[in-house]
Amino acid sequence: MNENLRVGSLFGIPFYLNLSWFLVLGLVAWNDGTWLLSQFPQLGALAYGLGLVAALLLFASVLAHELGHSLIARRQGIEVKSITLFIFGGLAMLGEESKTPGDAFRVAIAGPLVSFTLFGLFNAIGTFTGVSGPLAALVALLAYVNLALGTFNLIPGLPLDGGNVLKAIVWKVTGKPYRGLAFASKVGLFFGWVGVFLGFASLLGLFPYGSIWTLLVGWFLLQNAGRSAQAASIQELLSGLTAADAVTPNSPVVSQMISLRELANNYIIGNPANWRKFLVKDEAGKLVGEILVEDMKTVPTNDWWDVTVQKLMRSPSDVQTVPAHQPLLEVLDLLNQSQTSALAVVKQEDGTLLGLLEKTSIIELLQKRAEAKVA
Repeated sequence: MNENLRVGSLFGIPFYLNLSWFLVLGLVAWNDGTWLLSQFPQLGALAYGLGLVAALLLFASVLAHELGHSLIARRQGIEVKSITLFIFGGLAMLGEESKTPGDAFRVAIAGPLVSFTLFGLFNAIGTFTGVSGPLAALVALLAYVNLALGTFNLIPGLPLDGGNVLKAIVWKVTGKPYRGLAFASKVGLFFGWVGVFLGFASLLGLFPYGSIWTLLVGWFLLQNAGRSAQAASIQELLSGLTAADAVTPNSPVVSQMISLRELANNYIIGNPANWRKFLVKDEAGKLVGEILVEDMKTVPTNDWWDVTVQKLMRSPSDVQTVPAHQPLLEVLDLLNQSQTSALAVVKQEDGTLLGLLEKTSIIELLQKRAEAKVA
């Protein structure tokens, strides 16, 4: 079951609501309504209607915060896949990372800057428009909420905006993006444990600060910072490697001039890899096509010596290629985004086909480098 409901788009960016959002909306509306009723008993049931308005404006502020990230990312040419509101706030799903630490810093800081701008705007409304009574209380509440939202997100630990700011700073200082990610992840784990500890301690009556929300936020930080730390480890292991380093040994690449019988005898029969498709290269070593093992059945086996691969091969139009010098981290992102399991690796200088690169070959390379690092 899909837990996200699409409710439209903003600036061409799909906008979703997670099912958990409705729970939080109800809780916040009830809490704000109860507070307003305590301040203005004459409101009666209307206080809860205003509480719902306050809750919706709170999430509108969260949405504006995420739009701040998204629009700056789009200015950098980064695809913004969606914005989702959920139990812990909002999440802008970006198609890729920023290319430089400066760009990453600008994307990260944009959200808190929007929140602080809204804080100033609501403060100005409350100060200069002469609003009073419940409406003034509502405006003051929204100003406080945006101040808290911007300040909380500046906590310097992933996955919060402050963690991304810290990541960008460490990246700038060290020149290594994975070091920024690793350091900000560790800080995120620290704050996560602090949140979990304070939450448990408050529930047990051992500490006056914290609540169930502190516990839940701490758990959220631990989960996401842990994933970021794993990503940093992978980035470190793959740092400095290129597509050429992960080419599958004995890749399924054959010459267009060999016969089908040679293809069967030398590459298919007894091959434990059990390839079902082979890339085809010409005399210069360039990719010119592909041949499927299944297609060989259309030719009588008695004729296999007389039929070359060239006569049976297909166009390589659906074979995606990457240059041999492309960083392996970028190749891994490409594999994940394109939902393909393999890429053809070619030399940029002359287009010579080096072989096939698969996700499994990257995983094996990761395992080898991890073992070497431990040893």
